[in-house]
Amino acid sequence: MDYKEKRFEEDIETYLLNHGGYIQKNMVGFDKANCIYLSELIYFIRSTQENEWERYEKIYGVESEKKFLKRFNEEVNTHGILHVLRNGINDRGVKLKVCYFKPESTLNQKLVKNYNSNILSVVRQFAYSVENNNTIDMVLTLNGIPLVALELKNQITGQSVENAKKQFMYDRNPKEYCFHFNKRFLVYFAVDLFEVFMATELKGKDTFFLPFNQGSGGAGKVGGSGNPENPNGYNTSYLWENVLSKDSFLNIIQRFLHVSVERKKVLKDDKEIMKLSKKLIFPRFHQLDVVTKLIDDVKINGSGKNYLIQHSAGSGKSNSIAWSCYRLASLHDEHNNSIFTSVIVVTDRKVLDNQLQDTISSFDHAYGLVETIGDGKSSKDLKDAINDGKKIIVTTLQKFPVIYEEVENNKGKRFAIIVDEAHSSQTGSSAQKLKTALADNEEALREFARIEGEEEANIEDFEDKLIKELLTHGKHKNLSFLAFTATPKQKTLEMFGTQHTDGTFHPFHIYSMKQAIEEEFIHDVLANYMTYKTCFKIAKSTPDNPELPESEAKKAIKRYESLHPYNLQQKTAVMIEYFRDVTMHKIGGRAKAMVVTASRLHAVRYFLEFKRYIDKKGYKDLDVLVAFSGSVKDKDEEYTETGLNITKEGSRISEKQLPELFSTDEFNILVVAEKYQTGFDEPLLHTMFVDKKLSGVKAVQTLSRLNRTMLGKTDTFVMDFVNEAEDIKEAFEPFYKETVLDKEINVNLIYDTKISIRQFLLYNDSDVEKFNNIYYKEKQSSTDLGKITSLYTPILKQYNNLSLEERFMFKKSVRNYVKWYAYIVQITRMFDKDLQKEYNFLKYMDKVLPKNSQEQVDLEDKIKLEFYKLEKSFEGEVILGNDENKGVLTNVETVDVSKGKDKKDELLENIINHINQRYMGIFSEGDRVIVETMFNKVKLEDKKLKKYAKKNNMEVFSESIFPKVFADVAQECYEEQMGAFKKLFEDKSFYTAIMNEIAKETYRELRNQ
Repeated sequence: MDYKEKRFEEDIETYLLNHGGYIQKNMVGFDKANCIYLSELIYFIRSTQENEWERYEKIYGVESEKKFLKRFNEEVNTHGILHVLRNGINDRGVKLKVCYFKPESTLNQKLVKNYNSNILSVVRQFAYSVENNNTIDMVLTLNGIPLVALELKNQITGQSVENAKKQFMYDRNPKEYCFHFNKRFLVYFAVDLFEVFMATELKGKDTFFLPFNQGSGGAGKVGGSGNPENPNGYNTSYLWENVLSKDSFLNIIQRFLHVSVERKKVLKDDKEIMKLSKKLIFPRFHQLDVVTKLIDDVKINGSGKNYLIQHSAGSGKSNSIAWSCYRLASLHDEHNNSIFTSVIVVTDRKVLDNQLQDTISSFDHAYGLVETIGDGKSSKDLKDAINDGKKIIVTTLQKFPVIYEEVENNKGKRFAIIVDEAHSSQTGSSAQKLKTALADNEEALREFARIEGEEEANIEDFEDKLIKELLTHGKHKNLSFLAFTATPKQKTLEMFGTQHTDGTFHPFHIYSMKQAIEEEFIHDVLANYMTYKTCFKIAKSTPDNPELPESEAKKAIKRYESLHPYNLQQKTAVMIEYFRDVTMHKIGGRAKAMVVTASRLHAVRYFLEFKRYIDKKGYKDLDVLVAFSGSVKDKDEEYTETGLNITKEGSRISEKQLPELFSTDEFNILVVAEKYQTGFDEPLLHTMFVDKKLSGVKAVQTLSRLNRTMLGKTDTFVMDFVNEAEDIKEAFEPFYKETVLDKEINVNLIYDTKISIRQFLLYNDSDVEKFNNIYYKEKQSSTDLGKITSLYTPILKQYNNLSLEERFMFKKSVRNYVKWYAYIVQITRMFDKDLQKEYNFLKYMDKVLPKNSQEQVDLEDKIKLEFYKLEKSFEGEVILGNDENKGVLTNVETVDVSKGKDKKDELLENIINHINQRYMGIFSEGDRVIVETMFNKVKLEDKKLKKYAKKNNMEVFSESIFPKVFADVAQECYEEQMGAFKKLFEDKSFYTAIMNEIAKETYRELRNQ
């Protein structure tokens, strides 16, 4: 058997010649200096644009070919070969195309003929160089222009894809014209018998190769890296059989390849300059595969089907969405009719995702195809875009409730709705309003007419808003939903997933976290995980022992500990010193960290503590930013994000500027509270410090901010002060491979919920009917809102007479009904008027029911932190994938309300003991927290301090007056308890930190007395 590399070459060539639409070619006629088969390109132009070439020859005569090559190179050097392939060249009024793409419809036979005239050639041992005799194993050309280079290796002869990569990196001179970026070759493939890798630019040792494999489970299926066994040939044959065959390759050039331009501010010679970088985007295999399979399925099934795409975070979803948009917007059926009137991209973020918006707009090969309803545009603009039939509309979910009644009749219109990061918001009332705005209700109307036994004609004229609302329920033939997410929940799977014969719901296409990690397309954020256990002991600082609600008191104590200055100081020191010792040396000294905090107040206090610590230590190479929404009041001070974030020059940093400035060398650490934990794409982010409880999808989304790859980034690190390694493992497991839903929801549970609510006897059918008569009125009068409010008054009185437990159960049941009905009617048509009326009534009731009154427990002056210690509890890799059943989510089986926790009052001392039992560590005397003790002594010892605080500013008080008082108190404490206070005199920085903290608190309290 012949197993040499030449045989591998020959087998690929044979397939391309017999089945791929290629012809065989050698080096005859190749112009090495210009890297082109000029005669072949001229032949193509003569064949397809005879009149244009005649005009061109009249202008240039015998110099035509020479002038054409000159102009061709000018346009390529200015705009790039990709632009010229798509747009052709212009020369003195003559427009010449260098290739033709497959038309969407077959109505224009001239375009079909031109497409078929394209000449695709395969050249083996391609001698490209003007410097030496080097050859590339195989090159593919289009109309004489070399566009694809393949280096082929064979494990049987001792070489692999790694050798092919090295050949491109070290044996191919990037300075040779054929290798210039976007001048000739668009993609470089390194191929062996088992794997494929690709690059779009040769940069010597910095050449960046990406995997181009199907995955071990097969394309779009769960698996790891590599390719599955192929019983019919080579494991890598999909490359030449599918990707590089004529139709596929020309489709990639026309609709997928994309030059991405990135603008970033960088510091050069201490000056901030804008750096432009360009890269050519060639689709990864999973991206090409999902778009191809979506389009093929839509061509067969038309509109009306839903699709769930489970692609890992960091896998390039924005590009996949953009490519899907363009294919769907231009898709025609077998009768040459457009399948969709418009493609609408929906995100549930109130501020439209700039990355997604920019990606889609940048793919706009035909100007004006995309209408972005982002910042500065109103719901009216969305309504106009839909009514005008704009081909691609990018918007937020929040705009639909405003316009859903104003959209013109959608009879005959069909919409593809692409949902970015599909979660529970896509199953609620805003998503239902989207359907109401876009649904063609003709089919639903016929179904309703059959059920009601009425004539269809009568119903069309029947202006009943209730029936109109019922008609929007369920799935609609004119609406196709395509939902992209890395972390699908139960509702997402049932609404958008594909149901198998066994009743389970699965994604339509998968690119798993497991595969992405194994392919090194993303980093494994759990590979280097460290957890700390916070041990502390609380003591009473009051002789009182009041009775307090247990759960509220426990929360207050834990909050007291988490916001305690000593806790923040200790953790800040650990984080900053780790950053300086490890993180800041990563990614060539450019690595950054994020601190995830439990609340906006935590974020503000951490930010200020970080600033204090950096200033105290004199670290000039470290600076920090903070991100939170709105304003935060802390005692007498009010803080905002823009008020705290300031550049070295003293300029305030706006919310929009923050991501860009964080990526510069000026800032290293970002402290966040419910911001930048999803959708934030910063490859320089290496380390995450977590001081917040994380679980489920939120844990995956938050930690996944670290997973982006870049040149020089070899790992990531997480330091977690709150969660245990096992909790994080539990959160990640369902989304590591494939996420599946076990069964569909039992829609009849909604009737059971209605019965359980009615059993409280708080309202009846008459109340519901009265409400809906007002709710569905054609025009609201000046008294209608008042009537509705009055209608709930007797119900609220009876509600307040219920026991605490009954109130909890009733309120929970009402919420369940509202939530589950809104969900159920999106997956099926109930056509039950009574259920809809009940929903309308209960949705308003849920708003007017009083909130559960939770007694606010303030323990600030009743407790003190006596002991505190941070202990490392875990360090290593959190390993996923051992339990195959973890990826199966279970649907709800009952909407019964579980009994709320009994609220009981306990003595403060008992509550403190409970907390201490949970968080108590092994303490030494040296760990005793001394701040409270010294703070109280300071106030008792020196009566003059109050006068000093009133008359002086903080700086004078803390630097000139307070140190003497503090020194006396410290000496007194040391004499009383040497073990506890000796650290003060052993560690000068510790002494200063405690003194400054007590000075600040003393000053603030005394001035406010």
